[in-house]
Amino acid sequence: MSLFRDDGIVLRTQKLGEADRIITILTRGHGRVRAVARGVRRTKSKFGARLEPFSHVDVQFFARGSELIGRGLPLCTQSETIAAYGGGIVTDYARYTAGTAMLETAERFTDHEGEPAVQQYLLLVGGLRTLARGEHAPHLILDAFLLRSLAVNGYAPSFEDCAKCGLDGPNRFFSVAAGGVICGDCRVPGSVVPSAEAIGLLSALLTGDWATADACEPRHVREGSGLVSAYLHWHLERGLRSLRYVEKS
Repeated sequence: MSLFRDDGIVLRTQKLGEADRIITILTRGHGRVRAVARGVRRTKSKFGARLEPFSHVDVQFFARGSELIGRGLPLCTQSETIAAYGGGIVTDYARYTAGTAMLETAERFTDHEGEPAVQQYLLLVGGLRTLARGEHAPHLILDAFLLRSLAVNGYAPSFEDCAKCGLDGPNRFFSVAAGGVICGDCRVPGSVVPSAEAIGLLSALLTGDWATADACEPRHVREGSGLVSAYLHWHLERGLRSLRYVEKS
């Protein structure tokens, strides 16, 4: 029997029995972890209030073997709040839907429990912090998070040089299957011709150029979001359920 301590973001919760929950947490050191939290659905449980989606918490797990991830679910025995991002997210529909899509994305990109995913974890912490503070439009924060999540998982799209032959950009065509923008010689069936402004926006979101992103016109934002959604869908092999509820400007 072993104790483990880590910090993480609560991704989702599921009811278990009359008073318990299964908590899914993306942790810094152990990747995605599912654990049972006893008694957290009781109305007076302060422990349960700390284990809500969007919460950044320091948690202690109790596992029956020498490894945190084994044949059974570990127990979540203690939690302390590091940052309650939910307070700045759940009261605003646009932030809430964007945040929910971020949580779902993080869970989908960490499908093997117990495997560290530090870059994905840090992206999620930073994304939720920015979202809770309202520093930028929620849909822009979400698209930036999606693009960077794709990048840290090995699927970074190209927005300048041809994704197939490397021809210096700018290049006119875009293909999700090819990996981003492509030149005329490499054009494949299903390629689209997005506006230069939409491609510029996505490049800005990927690199953190928020001055460019915040100044982009709504029509180009919608166009860029469509490309991000299609690119994500291609690499995840199915879309995110929560994306359909996200507000676009």
